[in-house]
Order: sequence, then C-alpha cells, then structure tokens
Amino acid sequence: MATLVLDNPSLGVGPAPRQKGLKGLVGRMEPVSLDPMSDAAIMLRAAAGDEAGFNYLAVKYHRPIFHFLFRMVRNQAIAEELAQEVFLRVYRSRQSYRAEAKFTTWLYRIATNLAVNHARDTKHERAARNVYLDAPDELTGATPDVADDEPSVEQSLLHAERMKAIRTQVMALPDRQRMAVLMHKYQGMDYREIGEVLKLSESATKSLLFRAYQTLRDKLKDFV
Repeated sequence: MATLVLDNPSLGVGPAPRQKGLKGLVGRMEPVSLDPMSDAAIMLRAAAGDEAGFNYLAVKYHRPIFHFLFRMVRNQAIAEELAQEVFLRVYRSRQSYRAEAKFTTWLYRIATNLAVNHARDTKHERAARNVYLDAPDELTGATPDVADDEPSVEQSLLHAERMKAIRTQVMALPDRQRMAVLMHKYQGMDYREIGEVLKLSESATKSLLFRAYQTLRDKLKDFV
C-alpha cells in the first residue's frame, strides 16, 4: 500500500529512491547541528520541496505505522486506509514541520490522533465485536509468545484464553492509556518518546503507564 501514497498523482511524488541515492540530497536546508542523513534533516528537505526525501521516509515508516494502527483497529483494510491518511497528512503539512523533536515523534502523533478519532467514531461498532490484539499477524502468520516446543491441547487452550483476556482488557483501557501501552509494548518506544507523542512530561507518561499496567494486573490476576 505504500506505493499508493507514493505514486498518487495528486501529490506529484515519483518513485522512491534507494537509500544510497540519498547522498545527493545532503546539504539542502537542514540546520548545521542535524545529521544530514537523519530523518529530521530529510523531512526538512522534503518540506522544502524534495519529493525524493518524502518518498524515502514514507517507504521507511509505512510498515511500522501500519502495524501500530492495525493493533488499534484489528482490520487490515482500515489500518491501510489510516496509514495512507497518515502519510497524506505528513505530506500536506510538511512545510509546518520543525526539527525540534524527532521525526518519529511527529509521525506517531499524527497516527495516534487518527487512531483516537477512529476509535471514537466507531465506539458502538467495536462494542459489538471482538477485538484481537495478539491474533496471528495477517502479513506473516506469526503469533506472539509461542514456545518452540509444540504445546499440548490443554496448554494451547490456556494460552488462547489468556491472550483473549489480555486483548479484551488492553482494548478496554482509556484511549491515552491504551495508546501508551501499545507504543511501549509493541513499538518499543521509551517514556520520553511516548510523552512527546502524547504531549506529556516524562513523569506523567510513567504515571500513565503505571496506572495502565496496574489496571491490567488487577483485571488479569486470575491469568498471571
């Protein structure tokens, strides 16, 4: 789906360059303090009209953003649509980008806002169906927390029951807590990065995650 963003005629964006081709982009518009090959420097050049820089970042981050959104909406088509919208918004607001924070902070803030809006718009829909946070990945077929040895039928049933309980309780968390847990657990983001995305201090982010994990421990105590 990344190619749908990159080849969209309305954007005027051509094929994505290979990474080695980025050497030709160095030296345009980025502050002296920035590494010219950093995401922030490339985004600044994209903001100045360098379509190849935008293409590079869209290709680089499409898959992580898709997976983040997929864990929120549990629907591949909707996750693709939202990922498309993320990069369209990045492109449309590229001239407002400032390199005061990491590029990924700005990117995940856009994705988080879209996911929260989608969750609010479809709240009643989601209440009527099961949401599977740790179901097999639709792209790879991989499942989390699976032992190397073949589990017994009883172990498989217990594991499935535990995963279903975890999915249910994570998705029942308030929006900000749910987003923070997803970024922390599945995207590997630290407190500072999550705080920047959610516009919270590092201490407030720690407190938010503490409350989220405390709630999960209380709700899941029978499965620990």
